[in-house]
Amino acid sequence: MRKIATIAGANLRRTLRERSSLFFLLVFPMLLILVLGLAFGGSLDPRVGVVGDGTRPLTAALLERLRAADGVAVRVLASESDVVGAVERGELEAGIVIPAGYDDAVRGGRSVDLRYVARPGQQANQIHQIVAAVIEQESNRLRAARFASAEERGDLDSALARVDELTGRTALVSVSVRTQGAATFPETLGRFDVSASSQMLLFLFLTALTSSAALIETRRLGVSRRMLATPTTPATVIAGEASGRLGVSVVQGALIMVGSAIIFGVGWGDPLAAGVLMVSFALLASGAGLLMGALARTPQQSLAFGLLLSLGLGALGGTMMPLDLFPETMRRLAHVTPHAWAVEGFAELVRHEAAVVDILPQVGVLLGAAAVIFSLAAWRLRRSITT
Repeated sequence: MRKIATIAGANLRRTLRERSSLFFLLVFPMLLILVLGLAFGGSLDPRVGVVGDGTRPLTAALLERLRAADGVAVRVLASESDVVGAVERGELEAGIVIPAGYDDAVRGGRSVDLRYVARPGQQANQIHQIVAAVIEQESNRLRAARFASAEERGDLDSALARVDELTGRTALVSVSVRTQGAATFPETLGRFDVSASSQMLLFLFLTALTSSAALIETRRLGVSRRMLATPTTPATVIAGEASGRLGVSVVQGALIMVGSAIIFGVGWGDPLAAGVLMVSFALLASGAGLLMGALARTPQQSLAFGLLLSLGLGALGGTMMPLDLFPETMRRLAHVTPHAWAVEGFAELVRHEAAVVDILPQVGVLLGAAAVIFSLAAWRLRRSITT
């Protein structure tokens, strides 16, 4: 056991001493969690830019109604060119331009055209429906006030105040929305929660496979054979190498989980269940890295195949896009990868407050696959260092 711990410790220290390794172990995954969370995470409303003179009462009323609308987040900009540029750059999902003469036109009984700017797509259509509903409400308010002012021969402002007063007395129809079954993405889900687990799985597997280059160097330089010249059995060497790779994976997983929880407030669900699932995947990933180190002939081969397999299996397994968004056939196909089982397990923990017993199927699949991969890796590595 002491020799196994010595070999494992040497591998762990060698990995942690390299600055480039630390970047890919922790910094790069955390950056991707941040970027993906900001871009796609959470339940943030689409950003809509509005141009309008808020000092004019009718324009200010329309702006206030837009701000109060559910489903959009309104930002007031200075000019139409600012809105168009922000939409083009992706800083805003849509924009509305209220003409400078809006108040005068409405008071004069004339129609006013508002300009709507958005990129083509489904989201733009959804935002347009929200904006159109808000403008229709304001139009109805203005029509009612105009009718009242014509009948009572009063000014428009007094009529608007009367309309608002009567509207406040009118009983509103309440609409409640209920999700049948369990929501795919609950409202309580944090904006970084989905990306954190998927990026952790992606980089655990990526690091395990690409770090196999160190094992190839150990074989190439004859370090393993020299260890066998001492009172050290092949099983001890293999166990030490495997333990070192497992240690790197577990340390990386723990750093990402703790770091993302502290920095981004990521909720991982039940800590015990999350730890069990992470270690199960780390076992499989480190076994795959050991097998890659035993099969590849050069460090360049291990890096090339490691990147290809890690990114390919990660994409298919749902680490780059949630499995819930896959077609049914692709979702079934994804489960040939260990990533899909782990992603599914973390989804249960993060979204549905599952416990260890609820993710036993996923953990069982990962541990079973890890046992098979470790057996193949040990057999192949034994042959490579003893022949």
